[in-house]
Amino acid sequence: MDLEKRPAPQPAEPARRTPTRPTPAPQAPEGCLTAAIRIPVRIVVLVLVLPVRMAWDALVVAGRFLHDTVLRPAWRALLWLAKGVLVWPWVALWRYVVVPVAHGLGRLGYWLLVLPLVWLHRYVLSPIGRAVAWAAAGVWTGVVWVASGTWAGVVWAATGVWAGLVWLYGWTLVPLGRGLAWLARGLWRGVAAVGLGVFAVVAWLVRYLVVVPAGWLYRWLLTPVGHALAWTAGGVLWLIRMIFTGLGIGLYWTLRVLLVLPVLALWRWVLAPVGRALAVVGREVLDALGHAWRIAGHLSLAVGRALATLFRRLVVEPTRWVYRTVLTPVGHVVRDVIWKPAAAAARAVGRTARQTLDTARASLRQARAGVRQALLGRPAEPVPVARREPRAAEARTLGSSTTALTKE
Repeated sequence: MDLEKRPAPQPAEPARRTPTRPTPAPQAPEGCLTAAIRIPVRIVVLVLVLPVRMAWDALVVAGRFLHDTVLRPAWRALLWLAKGVLVWPWVALWRYVVVPVAHGLGRLGYWLLVLPLVWLHRYVLSPIGRAVAWAAAGVWTGVVWVASGTWAGVVWAATGVWAGLVWLYGWTLVPLGRGLAWLARGLWRGVAAVGLGVFAVVAWLVRYLVVVPAGWLYRWLLTPVGHALAWTAGGVLWLIRMIFTGLGIGLYWTLRVLLVLPVLALWRWVLAPVGRALAVVGREVLDALGHAWRIAGHLSLAVGRALATLFRRLVVEPTRWVYRTVLTPVGHVVRDVIWKPAAAAARAVGRTARQTLDTARASLRQARAGVRQALLGRPAEPVPVARREPRAAEARTLGSSTTALTKE
């Protein structure tokens, strides 16, 4: 823990040519008030922070142990359970039900829809289309052969009609169009001349009746009046500006004397020093918290290691020694002296009991058969039936026969 004031770093010597690490910027010298506040604040903060840091480290260790031993296995078990309940059934349904059914439906659709349509197009529609096209070609050929006899008359009539249309266009429509165009051109020229004359008269009247009087009125009446009004308005504006300027200056100095200067004095001589002192205290408290947290971490680590060593020396190693030197030999002795002979004896007793039960079961079965025979008698033996085919035990040989004519 840094309880003393840090000395200012010395500047590097300029004679060294070897590359050195950059030196930090020199810190401003600290006053005696800062050094006097730092030591008690850091001591108090360390006393307050040390239990919190030790409790925090204990919670961290417990949380890690709980995460490694409980939460992670539970999470893996939940993942496996979720996969088994949610994922794997759907995967199996998709892989072993949906996909085969889809393949089957696809094949069924191919055999029921695609192949019949292909067959219909190939062996029904195509021949019908070819037949219709052949019939249409034959009908068109017949029509052409029938109409070929009247082709010369149609050509002569069309020639006469064309000649009549040409004469009508050349001797009627063309002169009529030219006359109408000459008449329209003359009318346009007349209308243009009348319009130009009217426009010139109206322009002369507007110039000497409107423009010239308006110019004279603007130059000799409106301009002097406007200048006089502008000068008067300028004077009025200057007077108003001066009045408001005087009022503003008075109000400014009034507010400055009554409000600004007291607030400025309060800020400069009261609030700024108090704020600097509070800033120093706050900075020292934050630094003390950082130092105390780090020192408490080291102390907590040392305490944890001491407790772990104590637990290992007092619990783990004695338990290991007892297990290795006492329980293991005792367990071997119990296994070799008691458990194995007891297991062998139990197996022998079980084997003897099974044999006894088998013998008693066989004796009981024989006694039950004897009682049934004494009460009901022996069952009738089956009578052999003569067969034309040889029995399974008799076989055909060269010296015997199975036919009725060769039997002895």
